Amino acid sequence: MPVKVSVVVITYNEERNIARCLESVKNVADEIVVVDSFSTDRTKEICLSFGANFSEHPFEGHIEQKNYALAQASFPYVLSLDADEALTPKLEQAILAAKSNWQADAYSMNRLTNYCGKWIHHSGWYPDTKTRLFDRTKAVWGGENPHDKIILNKEASLQHLKGDLLHYSYYSVSQHLGQINKFTDASSNAMIRDGKTVSLAMVILKPLFRFFRAYVLKRGFLDGPEGFVISVSSAVSVYYKYVKLYMHNRQQKGDKL
Repeated sequence: MPVKVSVVVITYNEERNIARCLESVKNVADEIVVVDSFSTDRTKEICLSFGANFSEHPFEGHIEQKNYALAQASFPYVLSLDADEALTPKLEQAILAAKSNWQADAYSMNRLTNYCGKWIHHSGWYPDTKTRLFDRTKAVWGGENPHDKIILNKEASLQHLKGDLLHYSYYSVSQHLGQINKFTDASSNAMIRDGKTVSLAMVILKPLFRFFRAYVLKRGFLDGPEGFVISVSSAVSVYYKYVKLYMHNRQQKGDKL
């Protein structure tokens, strides 16, 4: 007998993306659960038009919000998506097959990202495998904000599904740069809370290696101009994260610049 699946999404001002996301899951969802952190746009209206179970909850971090959202699901089997993601028809069919014959505790899938209108197949951005379909009694959101990931119980089994999860990441370079500053604030703050330190040499070397890895080792050059922009932006993100940590540590020690 097919299992029932709750599709769970967290949102904040996602009117540009959420309809595409919910439209893509309408054939696999037995329930749609949306937890919103008090959007000021049309997100709520759009979610309700899809019959979603919509609720609001203060945002305390990506991991915390996603775990709260999991607790709102009616069924143990969950498909957890971001608002800027959508299923391809091939992935939809794979999920329907998994529902009809549930064999694992969790299922992973490849994520294909669209950057400024172009699908990125290299640069370290593909296949970007994610675990998104799972038994929530055997998994929890973990990782380090804002880079959350599903942590499975040690005994949990995992299978991989065919088809891509489409990720509509950034519509402009300006949007990407703004998100880098926001995300590196969260990352550096998490490292500060964990008592981590970094040397000036690492502040310099880590971004350089990140660019080399993305553009050369991960063949970002095959993604054209977008691949170069992604590789540079990735290096900038690493620099911001570690320089914020470095400067905080210096200030705590009372060092002069």
